[in-house]
Amino acid sequence: MNLFELIASDYKKHKKYGGNFFTIVFFTQGFWAVFQYRIAHCIFSNVKWQPFRFLLIFMGLASQKIIEIVTGISIPASAKIGHSFYIGHFGGIIINANAIIGNNCNISQGVTIGVSGRGSNRGVPVIGDEVYIGVNAVISGSIIVGNQVVIGACSLVNTSLEENSVVLGVPAIVISKNGSKGYI
Repeated sequence: MNLFELIASDYKKHKKYGGNFFTIVFFTQGFWAVFQYRIAHCIFSNVKWQPFRFLLIFMGLASQKIIEIVTGISIPASAKIGHSFYIGHFGGIIINANAIIGNNCNISQGVTIGVSGRGSNRGVPVIGDEVYIGVNAVISGSIIVGNQVVIGACSLVNTSLEENSVVLGVPAIVISKNGSKGYI
C-alpha cells in the first residue's frame, strides 16, 4: 500500500468507531499520532538521497517529538505497522523503534511494546494481524504474538502467543481460544 492508502485505511478504521471527518482529523490524538507516523515512516523508508534524507528525517523527528508531547504517544518512524491501525484513547503509548505490528490492530491507552529479556530472549515483539491490546498492557521481549489475539488490560506478555489466544494477567496466561473477533 502507498502512503495515501495507508492513511485512508487508518482514517476508515477510526471512522468505524464513531466520529466524522472533523472530529477525527481535529480532535482524535490517536489519529494524529498514526498520521505523523505514516509520513515519517514513508520518509524513513523511501528517501535515500543524503542531503534531503537528513533534512526530512530531522523534520520528522521534530514533528514526532511534538506529537509525543501533545498526545503522549510515541511511534518512531522505523517501527513497522500494517494498515488500519487504531489507537483508541489518549496517551501513554510507547512503541519500540524495532517493533513490528500487523494489519488491523487496536491499541488502548498506556500500552508499551518494548525491548526486554536476556541473552537470546532479548529483543522486541512481532505482533500479528487483528490483535487487540488492552489498557496498560506491556508486551516485551523477543516474542511472537499470533494473529487474532486479545491481550487483556494490565497484562504482561513476555512469552510467545498462538493465534486466537485470549490472555490476561501478570505474567499473561491463556484464558481462552476465542480470539479477537468482536474486539476489532
